[in-house]
Amino acid sequence: MGTVPVTNVKGDSPLLNRRQILQRLGAASLAAGFVWTGDEVAAASDLAQAARAAAKPAAPYAPKFFTAHEWETVRGLVDLIIPRDERSGSATDAGVPEFMDFILGDEPRGAEETPRQTAMRGGLAWIDLECHRRFDKTFVACTEAERTALLDDISTPPPPGPASSLEAGPDETPVLPVLSHGRAFFASFRDLTATGFWTTKMGMEDLQYVGNRYVAEWNGCPDEQLKRLGVSYPDA
Repeated sequence: MGTVPVTNVKGDSPLLNRRQILQRLGAASLAAGFVWTGDEVAAASDLAQAARAAAKPAAPYAPKFFTAHEWETVRGLVDLIIPRDERSGSATDAGVPEFMDFILGDEPRGAEETPRQTAMRGGLAWIDLECHRRFDKTFVACTEAERTALLDDISTPPPPGPASSLEAGPDETPVLPVLSHGRAFFASFRDLTATGFWTTKMGMEDLQYVGNRYVAEWNGCPDEQLKRLGVSYPDA
């Protein structure tokens, strides 16, 4: 069974194998582990934008929660989820990695990681381990095609019917689809990426969001939009 170095919160680098990583993911429910309140999101977004504004080319933002390797992985992942295009910048351009660092680093301090922190670290470690299994290298060392191939597999629901490849449980009995934990992590990570992006000025401009505006007179939906939607008003 392959192993991958994962730096923990104390700074050392134990070698975790696939089963240990799955245990970390199982210890913190991803569904519950990646849920934040609106106030937490707003605070992290404000802090991220302030940090980006204060950063200088000679002294870029230094993550407080993520290790250096995790930080590089996060930056690669978010830009594959929201890349730069003709309409707006990428997730890193909008400060999504900083947003994630603040929202995870602001957890109550304690001797152990919180479930949200464990879910994030375990998920990033799973990504690396799966890349090691497939390509014999970490995610950040993979080519763009290799990264895309992995994310294509974990960004879609599993095919119907019995799984063709299963993980072994504690007693070596196959019990879990091999990509189930990766899919669960990536779905939550993708949602968090979207939250971080579309709460920024860049993200709102990308949506062409103009906020609430007073309309003096309402003449119904424009004909162009009705035609695009394939609907019409009933005859009076």
